[in-house]
Amino acid sequence: MRAEHATYACGAALGFLGDLIAADPRRGHPVAAFGRAAGTVERRLWRDHRGRGAAHALLCAGGAAAGAALLQRAVRGSLTSPLPAGGARARTAAGVALTAATVWAVLGGTSLGREARAIGGALTAGDPDLARERLPHLCGRDPQALDEPQMARAVVESVAENTSDAVVGALVWGALGGVPGLVAFRAVNTLDAMVGHKSPRYRRFGWASARLDDVAGWPGARLTAALTVLAGPDRRGALNAWRADGGAHPSPNAGPVEASFAGALGVRLGGTLAYGGRVEHRPVLNGAARPVGVPDIERAVRLSRRVSVLALATTVAGRLAVGAIRTARARGRAGTARLTAQRCPGR
Repeated sequence: MRAEHATYACGAALGFLGDLIAADPRRGHPVAAFGRAAGTVERRLWRDHRGRGAAHALLCAGGAAAGAALLQRAVRGSLTSPLPAGGARARTAAGVALTAATVWAVLGGTSLGREARAIGGALTAGDPDLARERLPHLCGRDPQALDEPQMARAVVESVAENTSDAVVGALVWGALGGVPGLVAFRAVNTLDAMVGHKSPRYRRFGWASARLDDVAGWPGARLTAALTVLAGPDRRGALNAWRADGGAHPSPNAGPVEASFAGALGVRLGGTLAYGGRVEHRPVLNGAARPVGVPDIERAVRLSRRVSVLALATTVAGRLAVGAIRTARARGRAGTARLTAQRCPGR
């Protein structure tokens, strides 16, 4: 049991390092392949009906998780099967490699920071047109409706929310469920991005994917907010903003994360925004603070990186601690059984 948890810990650390070094490839990414497959399923199943949408979510996310579970089992092999000399070591190496590859595939922290910095660099250079051109790579807002301060605010909000969605949430579910947990979380999050928004086409069909994403994202969002309080330059401000404004956001998961980032950075987030021609008036988070400036983009990216590193350490430590507790309990039960057998040999 302890070896299994140690295998995950090593793989998660290597996968995190792989994301730092290589980030997301521009072509051939596994998540993009899943998106194409989900789009094909959507074209076959789509009806303006919640039941069809629920079937789409179950088939896509459930199928991805089941495939990951089968692959993990194939790599790990039967726990009771006899192993040739060196077989255990080879199986452990294969498990580490599978976990590392999966963590690398599902994390998006480095790409998030790269896109945010590209927009911040364009704004710093006085090229808002280039910033508007790149903004859709980061979020779904209408860039033509935004001036420079509004673009900076959009970037900071996206960095905050995606720190949870693209990094912390995945690590939480990886610690809980291993490779299948990692894959399931990324599948659910991808489906929400594809069909979970409130457009006429997806208001009913995407309902199940959106609600499933809310459930899956809940623990990661709270851990992100807590780590933001620990890692932010203004801990008290992050905690106060989270407490005061975290529940005001229409998203149950984006609210705590964006509010804690706003407090940590000492800026004001939220307010009016536009998505595909639809205007939304959202509550202001940390309203007494100053508006977001372009330099705050870099500050947000650095905070996101610190939170991500802490999330890796926290989830790996949690997984190892659970493994150690289970191993100790198993040894205790085995010791009790041996003692009972010695005292009562005839039973």
